[in-house]
Amino acid sequence: MHQRSLPASPNWYCSRCSDISSSGLLGVGAKNNVFLIDVSASSCRVRGELVGHKDFVSGFSFCHHPGQSHLCVSSSTDGSVCFWDSDNRSLIREDKAHQTSVTALHWSPVDKNLVVSGDEKGIVVCHWFNTGDIASFFPEPRTIFCLSCSPHTWSSVAVGYKDGMIVLIDVSKKGEVTHRLRGHDDEIHSLAWSPVIGEEALYSRPEDSEGITWGPTGEEKGCYLASGSKDQTVRIWSSAKGKGVTTLKLPFIKKRGSAVDPGVKERLWLHVHWPKGRPTQLVSSCFSGELVMWDLTRAGKQRWTLLGTSSEGQNHNRIVFNMSSVCLQDRELLISTSMDREIKCWDLSSLDCLWTLPTLGGFVYALTFSPVGVGCLALGVGDNMIRVWNTLSTQNQYDTRSFWQGIKSKVTALAWHPKREGSLAFGTDDGKVGIYDVFSNKPPQISSSYHRKTVYTLAWGPPVPPMSFGVAEGKPSYSLYTCAGEGVILQHDPSKLSGEASDIDRLIRDTNNIKHKLSPHTDLSWKPDGKVVAIGNEDGCIDVYEAPSLKLLCSIQQHHKIINTLRWHPDLSSPPELHGLLASGSSNAIVFIHDLRSIIENPPESPVVITEPYRRLSGHTAKITSMAWSPHHEARLVTVSYDGTAQVWDVLQEEALSNYRGHIGYLLSVDWSPTDPDVVWTGGKDFTAQEWNVSKQEFTKPPKGKKLIDLKEKTKSNSKQKKKNKKTSGAGGAAALEMNGALITSQRPSTGQQLSGDDEEDEISSTSSSLPPAEMFETQRKTSTAAKSKDKPVFLDSNLQKKKKPRSMLPVSTSMDHRPKEELLQDCITLASVRHSDVPPAGCIPGQGEHIHLGLFCDRQSLYRMFEAEEESHIEAGHYDSVVYLRLWSGDLEGALQLAMEKGELNDHLISIAPMAGFTVWSRTVEAFVKQLCLQEQYLKAASHLLSLHKLYEAIDLLRSHKLYREAIALVKARLPADEPVLKELYTCWASVLEKDGHFSAAAKCYLAAGASFDAAKVIARKNDISSLRTAAHLARISGEVALAQSLALRCAKDLAADQDWVSAQEVLASHNGLMIHRLHLCVAELLTVLLSDFLAVSPAPCASTHPWASPDEHHLSFQDRVKDVWEEQFGVSQTSAGSQHPEALLQELKSVESPTPTANVPLKQVLLYSSLHLTRVVLSWLSDDDDTLMKELWQAVAWFRDFGHFYVSTELCRLLFPQGDINVFCSKQSNSLRLTGEESKAAAGSLQASVSYHLLYKLWWSSSSSSTQNSSPCSADSSPGGELTNGVSESEERVSSTRRSGELDFDVSVLLSEPHAVCQAAQRSMREVQERLSAMVLRHNRAQGAQIQPGEEGTGASKESADTGETPGSKGAGKRPEEQESLLSLSSEMSELQKQLADSPNTVKTYPRPEVVECCLLLLHISRSLSVSESLQQEAKDLLCRHGAHLKASQRFIS
Repeated sequence: MHQRSLPASPNWYCSRCSDISSSGLLGVGAKNNVFLIDVSASSCRVRGELVGHKDFVSGFSFCHHPGQSHLCVSSSTDGSVCFWDSDNRSLIREDKAHQTSVTALHWSPVDKNLVVSGDEKGIVVCHWFNTGDIASFFPEPRTIFCLSCSPHTWSSVAVGYKDGMIVLIDVSKKGEVTHRLRGHDDEIHSLAWSPVIGEEALYSRPEDSEGITWGPTGEEKGCYLASGSKDQTVRIWSSAKGKGVTTLKLPFIKKRGSAVDPGVKERLWLHVHWPKGRPTQLVSSCFSGELVMWDLTRAGKQRWTLLGTSSEGQNHNRIVFNMSSVCLQDRELLISTSMDREIKCWDLSSLDCLWTLPTLGGFVYALTFSPVGVGCLALGVGDNMIRVWNTLSTQNQYDTRSFWQGIKSKVTALAWHPKREGSLAFGTDDGKVGIYDVFSNKPPQISSSYHRKTVYTLAWGPPVPPMSFGVAEGKPSYSLYTCAGEGVILQHDPSKLSGEASDIDRLIRDTNNIKHKLSPHTDLSWKPDGKVVAIGNEDGCIDVYEAPSLKLLCSIQQHHKIINTLRWHPDLSSPPELHGLLASGSSNAIVFIHDLRSIIENPPESPVVITEPYRRLSGHTAKITSMAWSPHHEARLVTVSYDGTAQVWDVLQEEALSNYRGHIGYLLSVDWSPTDPDVVWTGGKDFTAQEWNVSKQEFTKPPKGKKLIDLKEKTKSNSKQKKKNKKTSGAGGAAALEMNGALITSQRPSTGQQLSGDDEEDEISSTSSSLPPAEMFETQRKTSTAAKSKDKPVFLDSNLQKKKKPRSMLPVSTSMDHRPKEELLQDCITLASVRHSDVPPAGCIPGQGEHIHLGLFCDRQSLYRMFEAEEESHIEAGHYDSVVYLRLWSGDLEGALQLAMEKGELNDHLISIAPMAGFTVWSRTVEAFVKQLCLQEQYLKAASHLLSLHKLYEAIDLLRSHKLYREAIALVKARLPADEPVLKELYTCWASVLEKDGHFSAAAKCYLAAGASFDAAKVIARKNDISSLRTAAHLARISGEVALAQSLALRCAKDLAADQDWVSAQEVLASHNGLMIHRLHLCVAELLTVLLSDFLAVSPAPCASTHPWASPDEHHLSFQDRVKDVWEEQFGVSQTSAGSQHPEALLQELKSVESPTPTANVPLKQVLLYSSLHLTRVVLSWLSDDDDTLMKELWQAVAWFRDFGHFYVSTELCRLLFPQGDINVFCSKQSNSLRLTGEESKAAAGSLQASVSYHLLYKLWWSSSSSSTQNSSPCSADSSPGGELTNGVSESEERVSSTRRSGELDFDVSVLLSEPHAVCQAAQRSMREVQERLSAMVLRHNRAQGAQIQPGEEGTGASKESADTGETPGSKGAGKRPEEQESLLSLSSEMSELQKQLADSPNTVKTYPRPEVVECCLLLLHISRSLSVSESLQQEAKDLLCRHGAHLKASQRFIS
């Protein structure tokens, strides 16, 4: 599915998490999946993934047997073992034999059906692939770190443990231990068997082993075993004798001028690998990522050789975890994985690195190509690194550099400088912003201005004040703008990042005179020419500002959720009409395209509110995260989403072109290749960056109904914790665990799959965990055995139910009273000597040493000595509370409090007695107690203690910092004045939190309390339902926010109108001043809906309601007269109205309202509203005697239904508006015809009259066709009837001719016979025919090339062309094959001529089209058989047919 990709980083701290098959397929466990990589000596390619584990993959192994090399097995920390088919990447079987994390796994090299696994509790399980049987053993109660099956004996398995023990077991004898190999004193990281059977002599020194080197004895024939440990040694063992042969100590290699400290073992993982066919050579990892080849036949420094010494930069730079080897094309290759997140391939003959595959250890948050350095791709990854990939490199297809200096957290945003090559800005999860020069080794420049939260967006743009002042004096021409999670956009000076960045909100407020709180910003995008900037906000609003003053041009209120991404269409090599396109994506799944060209070129005096999009791209099922315009195509966009797919769109056609589904999980970043128009790059949650072709995707649209990929796992995110809690100390009903080889269970594998939560961690680290000591396993066995004896009931002794005796304060001296009787009697003599003698006995110091208990019976100094000894005992045992009480008893109150503060043992009792030590000590103690309570999450209690110190503001800050806003506000209002600034700040902070959590009503209350009525109204409106919008509008009106109130009321009224609740819509608008024009619009819409209700296939909503004046008219008034009467009676609007109520003033106001742009898939309800808007302008123009405006708006009102295929509705609308078929019905009372002065209005009048005559002509034809026509309706309600005439008029000719010629035409049809329109329509038809022939030619070419043609595509070429145009076999081009008469060049030339002809047509002909002239001619000639039609009209129709329709079959009868 994809060409190149960077896979996820291999998992760390696993003994065998990668393996390679004999065919060169490398499997690597990364996160929860296994990546399959095709490997050769020259390159590598990611083939795919094995997906199915619910937790980290801890082991992986191929089956190395002929015929089964495609089989593999993997294990996970959730205890599962999965068998896979790597050819089709499918799961064969899953075993659930382990109850804890599996830490080691190996497929036996001898038995093709045996797989052995071990877990952290010490249980070894044998899985039989062919039968599905499972056998479990418990050789040692220790944590297993690694295991390895012998390549010579199927039953011999070596197991390495965490404490340094190695055990050889025989699985054929129920896991019996054959040898215990002792010598290592730390974790066993790896085990490797010699590839050759037998134990030939190896060089060793006496100090290296317990004995001397030996050869085979003849009686026992074993083989060598190598082990690598954290104790920095590699040991070679004899499996026959069970003893060590040789010890290899890792060399301390100087690196970067400094030696490795041998005492540092934390960052060491010692993996060993014994290559096949090399019995005397062993490869191991070393301290800092080096690989060492050991020659076991040599001694001293000659024994080891470093790999990759021929040139710099070949070695890993951090520790290596796994190695595996394979022989391909007579070259022995070694594959290594490391903590440096690189996979390397080595040639074992030359010891050189052949290639390096970089991997990614986190989410791919950002992905962007350099606009200057062609093919230079930057990746921002969640593993705290930036990758810069030269994707056009011919020598190394994965030529990648990593940058990590100065980065301490996830890289979440990237932006290349638009002009300076190699300058890359980055933003991180901790709010840091910096700039890298990728062509130097210098650390990045870091901005001194940090964001408080994650940086989401970076953008280069022209400087704005105050940074733009003095640009001519050497200031940079570009500033760096950063947007972060706290909703602030900062402007940084790239030449002086040490200076303070400026917040652009201050400039926006000053320029636009804004007093209310600005919505938090979430994204920004500068137009490529730098003239305007679009800023997305948390409330879903998009504001467009003009640079450099940042004057607000317009506000796009289409989204109602947080804006995630904004992108301007690139200006490069694209038509000017596309330069104003802005794409926006939010947390809802729809992508909106906005055309802002007119606003940018002609900035309005006051900001414009845009509520309708230019294009709507629907298909994604989850929130949009990123998008990118194609630099190669016009208006082509690619978007990525949380639904896990990437979608390519044709924006102008609103068409989905290609859908990519190669990722697992949601996508976060995307960019188009700057060199290949068919290549897109994407990155996401699955830790991969992938390159894919648009044209090679199987799907064109996202999957229907697909939600978040991990939704099922998230619903059970606590399953792992629950699973751990279910584990009991006993073994349940299973057989008791036995030591050293006893069989535990034998069962069939579990088929059920238990879901586990998705941790969504960005860092893969060690999956091992600490385990209880061996004594716990003994306890478990005893408990399990005891649990089985249920024959007799057990009654507890009543003495055992007594309350537990409290711990002694003087345990050491108390224990002295439990010695033998003789010693206790001697104590009495010693005590008597001390009390009655001036000189104590020799060596006797009461309260100390052996006489510590005598301190209780002597003087105070002896007691203090005894207390000191008791305190040491309590401290060693961790009983600090007892130490505190001892110090209290001795009078050292300050010391007792100091110790309690240091150990976190303060309590209410100590606080109550602290004043005895003085005010300073008490206050210091209370402050320490507050910190302790905060660590214990007792914030309310901590705040109360701060009040006791009169630290009111500190108590408020404490409550606020832990989001206890309700309590903090109550405290402020109870203790501070009402005008305290902190109160408003608390209300605002609490409102922000409530708003993010979706509690909009509560957030609005907070904003109202803080005096931010504007924000209160906006937050209520975010719910976007009718009741919320109505409440928000009412609130804004009460608060004096008139503009906002009108905007919200209008949105609410439109929603009510869409539900046909006209009464409520008018009530909402009536409660707000200044909305009269919108009330008139809804009045017209209501009348139009009621009058056309019989022809609308729209079912009214349950809440639908209409006014009495909208009921059907009994006086048969014209439409405009009826609207006029309703306006005058209900709204007081007439020709005599003055001021803002005058029709001319209302018309000017309505002209300022944005006219909607036609888009695809507009519902009929919306078409009604759009058409009624133009009809409202028509009536106002009629009342104002403005005939030019009236005619253009009237034409537009009718055109809405015609353009969207609602033919019957359009017919009924024309009947309603023009009952007599004459458009002059809209003329003024003083004249009989319309006074049209402009060319456009005249053209509109002609087009409109032609449409009316067209409907009348069809009505006449249908009525004359009698009953036969009724049986076969010529068209449906949603299509034009023109297709019947051009193809099938001849079929109805007989029945029409049978009627008598009677009657005459009572309307003018000459307007339908327009020569200019016929020429234009003929050119358009010819262009469609040429395009169809071009498509047929491409299909034939693909068929010749062996391309696959989908079912149903046959016949869409030449045959379809012939059928559509009605050509006969003897028509155009007869006698020649299409291949002979046409070529690509000729068709292209013909297309160019037609385009030129169409371009030369008058603009009025193209802007105001008329019905198909050829169709009207045919219809007129047919009607002339039954009605009286003048000869001149018939001749004119025939002439037009000869010139423009001679090729049609239906025309032959009339022109022959």
